[in-house]
Amino acid sequence: MDFLKYINNIFKESKPEKTNPFKSFWMAGFECTDQLNAFGNRVDFLKETAHFKNIDDDYANLSILNIKTVREGIRWSQVEKIPYEYDWSVVKIQIEVAKKHNIQIIWDICHFGFPDDLTPLHPKFAVRFASICAGFVAFYRTVAPDETLIVTPINEVSFLSWLGGDVRGTSPYCIGQGWEVKYGLMKAYIQGVIALKNVDPHIRILTTEPLVNIVANADFSNICEAEAKHIDQFQVTDILSGKMCPELGGKPEFLDILGYNYYFNNQWPVDNNEQLAWENQALDSRHVPLHKLLLQAYNRYKCPIVLTETSHPKEDRPLWIKMLENETILTLNENIPFWGICWYPIIDRPDWDFLDDWHHSGIWDIDCTATKNRILNQPVYLAFLEAQRKIETYKRSNTFSNSSM
Repeated sequence: MDFLKYINNIFKESKPEKTNPFKSFWMAGFECTDQLNAFGNRVDFLKETAHFKNIDDDYANLSILNIKTVREGIRWSQVEKIPYEYDWSVVKIQIEVAKKHNIQIIWDICHFGFPDDLTPLHPKFAVRFASICAGFVAFYRTVAPDETLIVTPINEVSFLSWLGGDVRGTSPYCIGQGWEVKYGLMKAYIQGVIALKNVDPHIRILTTEPLVNIVANADFSNICEAEAKHIDQFQVTDILSGKMCPELGGKPEFLDILGYNYYFNNQWPVDNNEQLAWENQALDSRHVPLHKLLLQAYNRYKCPIVLTETSHPKEDRPLWIKMLENETILTLNENIPFWGICWYPIIDRPDWDFLDDWHHSGIWDIDCTATKNRILNQPVYLAFLEAQRKIETYKRSNTFSNSSM
């Protein structure tokens, strides 16, 4: 049986149901990268933020935000110290604490990090990744046999392939090989989806790709180049769905829930990295509101959408939350099945490369002492609650099907 026939046999009875699997519309992301940073040092944010040490309190605290769904990662580099041998002890504790607090976890298999002996350019990368995907599901079902399992195989392939393939920001530390790294990551991604579904056909797949707006110069002299670069942001989901690089085995059925990561610096001119100001959008006609970017993505794939990462550093966090409130209502008004927003990170995090530089982008700040005490930021907290209230009021006053909420 050839490879494509094998895929068809797996998926002929297991097309993803387009039902909303999330316990809460608002979600919390706990920074879980275990990548090698620009200096070749392994960073482990489960430890750097003391999240694992404080996981019981971190999950308990989510009740004041009415959050029941979180994003976490297994940390591939820590689970697989020896090829094909897995230590799930930390993951098991995370699952058990989540059950205690009635928290649903969305799992990243690879959140930028992979074992020391692997890179996306390694000939065994896809094989090893498919193996850990299958191993994770088999383990997970021994601990949580009946829960809906939502998995992101590889987080932000577009960003990771640029960071490691074009600007030497992480492994494999390349220049000008972004496409080769992306191709290797997507080969692994697709084989990982197959491995996941082969063990449990009911797993839900959540992509988490950057949502960007790449624009022309102010005089629009390079508009064709900008439009081409803008469309390139969909390469990962085009490959996953089989529209691009069909030899990798992508299929439309592989697109289940589209997750998009959107930050304040996700819109820029094609010829430089100067971000378009989001606070005064009317001052620059090239800026596109978030709901229109989400509509563009929805019209391309017709799949449910989640904002899987969003936040803002420092004092503008309340203003960013207000923007999310307004843009969510406009998105729902387009009858898009918009299923949630994940504030990422819910607990503050440091910079990957300079660990003494904290972003101050969470709902809780960290005091940066040895105890890593959590400090609820009151203006951000109040803005968050107000946005929740406004969006829920809007939903109740408008007629939508359950699947679109």
